[in-house]
Amino acid sequence: MWTFIGATQSDTWEKLRAYYGTGSDEAQRLFARRVAQELDTRGPLDVLRHGVKDRGHLIRLAYFRPAHTLAEDALVQYRQNRLSVTRQLAYSDSERGKELDLALFLNGIPVATAELKNPLTGQNVEHAKHQYRHDRDPAELLFAKRALVHFAVDPNLVFLTTRLAGEATRFLPFNTGSEGPGEDGGAGNPPAAPGKYRTSYLWEQVWQPDAWLDIIRLFMHLEVPKERAKGGRMRGPHARTLIFPRYHQWHAVGRLIEHAAEHGPGQNYLVQHSAGSGKSNTIAWLAHRLSNLHSASNEPVFDKVIVVTDRSVLDRQLQDTIYQFEHQSGVVRRISEKSEGSKSEQVGEALSGETTKILIVTLQTFPYVLDKVDGLRGKRFAIVVDEAHSSQSGESAAALKRVLTKLGSDDVDETADPLTAAALARGKHDTLSYFAFTATPKAKTLELFGTRFGDTMRPFHVYSMRQAVEEGFILDVLRNYVTYKTYWRLANGNPDDREVDERKASAQLARFATLHPTSLEQRAEIIIEHFRAHTRHRLGGRAKAMVVTRSREHAVKLFRKLKAYAEDMGYTDCGTLVAFSGEVKVDGLEADTVTEPGLNGISEPALPAAFGYTPMDDPDAGTNPKPEYRILVVAEKYQTGFDQPLLTTMYVDKSLKGVAAVQTLSRLNRTHRLKSQDDLFVLDFANEAEDIAESFRPFFEATITAPSDPNLIYTAERALLDYQLLVESEMEAFAQEYERAQAHAADREQWEKAHAELYRFTEPAIDRFAGLREEDPEAAEGFRAALRDYVRKYGFLAQIVGFSQRDLERLYVYGKMLLNRLPRREDPGVDIGQVDLTHLRIAKTGEHDVSLTPEGEQMLPGFTGDGTGAQHEPPKRSLSELIADLNDRFGVNLGEHDIVKGSAEAAMAEPQVQAAAFANDENNFGHVFDEVFEAKVFERIENDTKAFQKFADDPDFNAELKSIARRYAYQSLRRDVA
Repeated sequence: MWTFIGATQSDTWEKLRAYYGTGSDEAQRLFARRVAQELDTRGPLDVLRHGVKDRGHLIRLAYFRPAHTLAEDALVQYRQNRLSVTRQLAYSDSERGKELDLALFLNGIPVATAELKNPLTGQNVEHAKHQYRHDRDPAELLFAKRALVHFAVDPNLVFLTTRLAGEATRFLPFNTGSEGPGEDGGAGNPPAAPGKYRTSYLWEQVWQPDAWLDIIRLFMHLEVPKERAKGGRMRGPHARTLIFPRYHQWHAVGRLIEHAAEHGPGQNYLVQHSAGSGKSNTIAWLAHRLSNLHSASNEPVFDKVIVVTDRSVLDRQLQDTIYQFEHQSGVVRRISEKSEGSKSEQVGEALSGETTKILIVTLQTFPYVLDKVDGLRGKRFAIVVDEAHSSQSGESAAALKRVLTKLGSDDVDETADPLTAAALARGKHDTLSYFAFTATPKAKTLELFGTRFGDTMRPFHVYSMRQAVEEGFILDVLRNYVTYKTYWRLANGNPDDREVDERKASAQLARFATLHPTSLEQRAEIIIEHFRAHTRHRLGGRAKAMVVTRSREHAVKLFRKLKAYAEDMGYTDCGTLVAFSGEVKVDGLEADTVTEPGLNGISEPALPAAFGYTPMDDPDAGTNPKPEYRILVVAEKYQTGFDQPLLTTMYVDKSLKGVAAVQTLSRLNRTHRLKSQDDLFVLDFANEAEDIAESFRPFFEATITAPSDPNLIYTAERALLDYQLLVESEMEAFAQEYERAQAHAADREQWEKAHAELYRFTEPAIDRFAGLREEDPEAAEGFRAALRDYVRKYGFLAQIVGFSQRDLERLYVYGKMLLNRLPRREDPGVDIGQVDLTHLRIAKTGEHDVSLTPEGEQMLPGFTGDGTGAQHEPPKRSLSELIADLNDRFGVNLGEHDIVKGSAEAAMAEPQVQAAAFANDENNFGHVFDEVFEAKVFERIENDTKAFQKFADDPDFNAELKSIARRYAYQSLRRDVA
């Protein structure tokens, strides 16, 4: 330390020594005591970064590499840092002879320790971990308040921890991955090169002086505590968790920074990092590095960094982390509704101001940023996108679409990420670089942000789901997967056998069966009883469950049935909440219009904390009890971007495919100190286990795609023009007016007025389309499909290829407006009339382990633009035929003891019932049948199931069941006689 201070700050030290008024040795002893006090109070990280003040003088304990080297002597002090290694360090005053294999020092301050093990002597990395846990006293000064990180190392593997806690010490893997850093692989390290060890990267790369100083200066930080100490104070540094980057985080940030510094703005990067990869920290480190990044010629690479995320925790984390690096407030700014001024004003101020270096915006605000960026010519922007958390509610995409439509794009559909749509709204710029993070890249995302290698588009950096599972950072949600199937049978109660649209009627019939009170009650019973038997006791009684439903109305109805069943059974340990957006009219009734806060009695922002609360971790629970909620019913909301480590069980009552399946089920994979793989459980009412596994397969390892063929646009153009509805002179007149409108529009409102004027240029084409509809409806719909196909293809491919032909752009702009103006095809709803549920049974179909095995990178189909063909006349079938088909699909294996049919047929065997059927109409028949039927139902309730116990208590349910059974019995008996 004294050598370093003498080489870098001798003048300041001489002034300070004069204050002490003693000899050099005594002055050094007194200042060393001051340094020790600061280390104890502020922690070594802050002391190394910001130095120690003593008697009005600042003495720095380290110099870090400056962002640029414009000054001739910029690196002089940096090169005076003294990084040293001590072998067999005797570290204990109380136990002489206790030694560490290695200790690393920066200017005399210990920053790391390591225990090294050699398998040739019968020891490996596990022995090093055991040594730290059992032979190293956490109370020793070196471990308690000095060294920042501790490594357990053997020739094959590296693990680390930043806090020793005896037996509870948690070691994290610090390995490159089985195929090397940033590549598709599993846990561990690749085979060693000749003359090397598998773990040589630790001392050759990580402990390399420049890299090690960068880690201390730009990566290591104290975690933002969820709770502050009493009195609102921030907890001291030694009571907070110290974050050391995992290898893939450090490597990813380094590669991204290196490439951006060399190639400048205008590049796109896709980072495929799994859930559990620590994306929040990676984004924070990357954003900070980008905000200060300089090229080799010492020019700033970016003027501003924009982080796009819906996670409020990232805002707080970024601000706190960067404050630790910079000790300067205002560097990070979040654009929000709560801030002063409109979003547009906030964005403009932040982008033009000097203090703010990093903006945090939501997906909905992002288009406003792009709009402002257009007006800041010459400015360069890095856009870091947290794509994996694109939506906490189903309204996210809709809100974004409204903004994008105003800005001239509306490319948000079932297959396009809202983020991708936002990027498309302004296209590729030489002054914009995108750094997109996702665990589940789609083909479109890979093409926009990926890197081309040969004939494929690939992520720039990979940390796979496979590696995250193998390293224990997430759990495998596919290992314990139980499937149920609902068997039901419907009866057509309509006097006429009407014809209906097969697709729509099938969906309505399935919805009818799913939302039928009997079906919901059986599901509620299965969920509650399973939760109480298998989930509630896990994690020491903390475990929670999520129920995933297919619609908001489904969520409300099932939520009510769950609460009712628990209350009827006297269960008090199944507190239930429901989450959905907006208002829901249950059964279309104005009188039964509900909202999430109204049903829960909790505001929407407060729901995650209320659901996460557990009295077992609340020291004040005895004196200030709070309600505990164990089950959360969701519809779209919280199926992405919701991290609750106490979730162990998911009940799925919704069809899930592709990315939606991965993102939804991944709510379960978060780790917790009490949570193991055996605690996870999925009970699925709606999907096959093998189908879910197939949805996970493309994202288990690296995901790639083939580049799009740019010539697709010419095929689409020819197909559109061949309908001969578009006239060259009309499109050119439109284009000229469009260009004039853009040139003279001072703001968006003026542009929208000019936009309306353009409508008249599309009128002739609309008239020709109307005429074609009269003559040939199929051809007219074919034209609409061809127009939609061209607009979609050009809107995407133009970002990839950058077409320069004016006629293609003209057709695109004209076509977008024409497409919105074409008269819509009438699409009446389907009235399925009176349909009755006659049979219902929900049965377990299997217990599955569908965990994936490594198969290498997975190819996604590239963009083709298909799927927008002409809308043909929907096939019509009789309702009876449709119900029969559905019954064949869903009604198999129904035994004779199912409640409706079994009880009805038992009643039909009674002589008085048979006689009544022959002598009466259906209503009068009911006076005899209903009483006998009710007795038969009660017999089956006792012997079969509790699901129909409300038969005796719920008059509406009782009447409905009797009505179905009565009609079945009456018609069956009279038909038999006929």
